[in-house]
Amino acid sequence: MLPSLLPRRRSRALPPDPSPGDVLAEARGLRVRLGGRHVVDGVDLRARAGEVVALVGPNGAGKSTLLAALAADLAPAAGEVRIGGRPAAGRPAAELALWRAVLPQSSVLSFPFPVEDVVRMGRAPWAGTPREDEDEAEVRAAMAATETAAFAARPFSALSGGERARVALARVLAQRTPLLLLDEPTAALDLRHQELVLGVCRARAAAGAAVVVVLHDLGLAAAHADRVAVLRDGRIAAEGAPGEVFRDELLSDVYRQPVEVLSHPRTGIPLVVPKRES
Repeated sequence: MLPSLLPRRRSRALPPDPSPGDVLAEARGLRVRLGGRHVVDGVDLRARAGEVVALVGPNGAGKSTLLAALAADLAPAAGEVRIGGRPAAGRPAAELALWRAVLPQSSVLSFPFPVEDVVRMGRAPWAGTPREDEDEAEVRAAMAATETAAFAARPFSALSGGERARVALARVLAQRTPLLLLDEPTAALDLRHQELVLGVCRARAAAGAAVVVVLHDLGLAAAHADRVAVLRDGRIAAEGAPGEVFRDELLSDVYRQPVEVLSHPRTGIPLVVPKRES
């Protein structure tokens, strides 16, 4: 009789642990139409387990729209998005939340939730599954990784912009999904925390996740991404390893700003700097 009195765990299929190289997100011929125009126009892209993919390009190139479409938060006008090897269209939100965690550009909360409670919200998709036993450990680990444990009891609304950004990332990390989709996670951060966040992305990829991140800083993309996709006018102008893709002519054309691409004297990582008169 006792087992019948205990709450039952939901019998949902949980994502398996991915193998290195598994395609966890894929866009095929993707077109997204907003405001009467194709903001994403015929994009093919794959994100594989074990790698960080950076989406870069000028303002209005379609980076955030492509990320939202990969998350299945925007319905395409044409083409297909697949998550975990299956079409994303029509899948329940609760199922998708077990596969992918999404960090939007900004996070707004109407109530003064304590920071720790905000991070714990990332565990909501696992409620009623065997993995809810991991909630507290995942919350602690996410807060440690983002250096937010020191203000766990403070209200989210009282934080600075950079602190909010790190708490929002901690929430996404606590969700512990095979696929991370991050939209400009470093935009409000100082130098130390930019490096910390991209280091966390690299660590998650090393642990088997696929990470797709929108970045404006080409230096961060060159240093931390395995692969970059350079977007221009809703299309991918170039894709590949940063050392192969970041070239003077291409970036000068895409950004409409003359640049030079230099090699770091110690690491060889590409450094992108604007050309100036003096």
